[in-house]
Amino acid sequence: MKNNRGFSLLELLVALLIISTLLGIAAISGSVWLNKYRVESQTKTLYTDLMNARAQAMQRNRTFFVVMAATQYSIYEDTNPGPDGDGVLQPANDTRILQKSLNANYSLTIPPVAAASINFEPKGLASMSPGLAGPPPLVYLTATIFVTARFNAVYDCIVIEPMRTTMGAWNGANCVVQ
Repeated sequence: MKNNRGFSLLELLVALLIISTLLGIAAISGSVWLNKYRVESQTKTLYTDLMNARAQAMQRNRTFFVVMAATQYSIYEDTNPGPDGDGVLQPANDTRILQKSLNANYSLTIPPVAAASINFEPKGLASMSPGLAGPPPLVYLTATIFVTARFNAVYDCIVIEPMRTTMGAWNGANCVVQ
């Protein structure tokens, strides 16, 4: 009768090799999933903040400004002068109601026309103004904000139109609304 008192060194090495290979594959797919999740989370947070700014503009009957940068955005309420504001973004005088930093690994690409501010008017219309001072030359057009790096996330871009704002997936040239 054969006496089995454990595993041979070769059996242990093979088992360790299999386990380490599986852990390596899991770590790689886990980091891919984590990048997709972070991009989608950042996109959904920005989308929610944009929708809230539009809703507050209509509710309070005043203009809200969203100032975008690659790794940060701020939302201002037009409070200067008087109760209904003057329709001009003046960061020193208007009330900043939100400022968020974005993860630098998932920075945003913003069209040049939207680089100064996205304005949500009291009637809910979205417009863009390229300047920060003086009466804004309002431009009603579609702007797309998208995450620069490609992680194949389900949501990694936002389309802002005068009447609506939608999320989608960036295909390299356009935001395909989901």
